[in-house]
Amino acid sequence: MGRICVVDDNEMLRESVSETLTREDHTVTAFGDPAEALHAIVGGGFDCIVTDLKMPGMDGVRLLRELRAAGCNASVVLMTAFGTIETAVEAMKLGAFDYIQKPFDADKLCLVVERALQHAALQTENEALRRSLADLDVRPMIGESPAMRRLEETIERIAPSAHTVLIQGESGTGKELAARAIHAASPRASRPMLCLNCAALSGNLLESELFGHERGAFTGADRVRKGRFELADGGTLLLDEVSEIPASLQAKLLRVLQEQQFERVGSSVTRTVDVRVIATTNRDLTDWVARKRFREDLYFRLSVLPLTLPPLRERRGDIPLLVETFLERAASRAGRPPIRVEASAMRLLSDYQWPGNVRELENLCERASVLITDGTLTADTVGPWLNGHPGRVESFEQPMRTGHILEDMERVLIEKTLKQYDGHRAKTASALGIGVRTLGLKLKQWRDEEAARKAAYKMTG
Repeated sequence: MGRICVVDDNEMLRESVSETLTREDHTVTAFGDPAEALHAIVGGGFDCIVTDLKMPGMDGVRLLRELRAAGCNASVVLMTAFGTIETAVEAMKLGAFDYIQKPFDADKLCLVVERALQHAALQTENEALRRSLADLDVRPMIGESPAMRRLEETIERIAPSAHTVLIQGESGTGKELAARAIHAASPRASRPMLCLNCAALSGNLLESELFGHERGAFTGADRVRKGRFELADGGTLLLDEVSEIPASLQAKLLRVLQEQQFERVGSSVTRTVDVRVIATTNRDLTDWVARKRFREDLYFRLSVLPLTLPPLRERRGDIPLLVETFLERAASRAGRPPIRVEASAMRLLSDYQWPGNVRELENLCERASVLITDGTLTADTVGPWLNGHPGRVESFEQPMRTGHILEDMERVLIEKTLKQYDGHRAKTASALGIGVRTLGLKLKQWRDEEAARKAAYKMTG
C-alpha cells in the first residue's frame, strides 16, 4: 500500500485512475489543478505521483522540474498520448520513473505504479544506508597496555580475511568498537557496515530484518523490503547479542553463513550475497551450546576467528588515558576546557573493579563534566559515585547512604543537563545515554513525589 497523488485536468480519467489504485489498497489523493497539486505534494509525503503529461498552465514536465527543485524524490509516472512519447522519454531523463501510454488498462497501470513504489522504497532504504555510513563510528580503540596491544595485533591480522568473527566479552568492553575497527581495516571498508541488535526484536521481526520480506508475506507487509543481508552486500553485517537469536532462526542463519544464500520471507526465490558477518556476545556460548540453547554447528561457523575483549580491570594501566580522552571529548562537546583529576581521585578510579567496564567509566566522565563546577574532580566527589565498592569509601568520616546518594546525584545530573540543553529532552537523553521515555518517566516520578510532599505539608500544616 502506497500514498499516491493523481494529477490530471480530465475529471473522468482522474476519477478512473484514482478508483483503480484505491481498489489496490493504495491511499489516493487526486487534483485537477497542477499548481494546487504541487503545493500538496511538497508537504504531503507521497510515495508516487501519477500525472498527465499535457495539462493547461503547468504540464507534467514542468511539474516534475518543480518537484525536484523542491527536494521531492517521490517516483513520478507520466500518462501520455501517442504523439507525446518523445516528450515523456525526455522527462525520464529529468528523473521521471516511467511513463504509460494512453489508452491503458487497469492491470498495466497497477503494474507500473507497483514498480514505482518499489523504486521509492529502495530509495528510502538507500538513503538510510547512506546515513548509516555517514554516522559510522570509527574512533580508535584506546589503550597502551599489553592486553590492548595484543588485541590490536589480532585485529590487524584478522581484518583482511573474509571469515566470520565472534567477539566475546563482558558488557561495556567495546565489542562494537572492535567490530568497526575490523571493518575499517578490511578490504570492505568502502562498503557498508550495518548493525542489528538481535535481542531487540521478536523472532518474526528479526527474520524480516535479516532477510527481508515480500509484499503480503504477513500482516502489515504492504511492500517489498530488503533485509540487512541484502543491504550489506559487499560489506559487513554486525550481529550484536547473537546469542539471543531464537532457535527457529538459527538454522536459516547457519545456511546463509555457509552458502551466502537465503530467501526473503514470503518468497521462494533464492538470493546470493557477499557479506562478512561479525557477531558479538557477552555470554559464554560454549555453555549455551551445552545447554542446547544455541546450535553447536552455528557456534563453530561463527567462531572461525574468535576474539575476546579484556575487561577493564585486567588493563588498569589504560584507565588514566581513558579518563583523559573521555573528559576531553565531553569538554569539546560542551565547548569548555576539560576538568582535571586529582591524583587521589585517579587512584580511586584505577583501583575500582569497573563491573560496567569502559562504558561505565565513560559515563562517569560525562557525569563529572556536567556536575563539576570548580574544574577539578576530587576523591571526595568521585568516591560515592563508585557504587560503594568495598575498600573504596571507608576512609570517609561519615557512613555513606549509597543508594540515596546515587539517586540524588542522578537527579542533579539530569537537571543540570536539561538546563544545559534548554530543556530539550531528546538532546538531554542523548547526552546522558538514556532513552527519551526513560527521561520522561524520571521527570514524572520527581514531579509526583514533589506533589505528594506538598500535599502532605498542607495536611500537616
